[in-house]
Amino acid sequence: MEEHKSNRRQLTGVVVSDKADKTIVVMVETLVQHPLYKKYIRRRKKFMAHDPQNDCGIGDTVSIIEHRPLSARKRWHLVKIMEKAV
Repeated sequence: MEEHKSNRRQLTGVVVSDKADKTIVVMVETLVQHPLYKKYIRRRKKFMAHDPQNDCGIGDTVSIIEHRPLSARKRWHLVKIMEKAV
């Protein structure tokens, strides 16, 4: 498959659930600076992503990319598993 530049967002996070079939829930953590106090705040958000081979387990660090809607809440697709949980 040929690699090409994409406008789709790519995020990295940790798998927090793999109970659904071919679906994982990924928690993505970002640091945002407070506008007034300039302190960095940790923001967490969960994304449902498509895992076609059911490869991921809880605790894995994964990379996900934006994709067309696959269900009511699933709009992300697994790109690769960066690190397996111990």
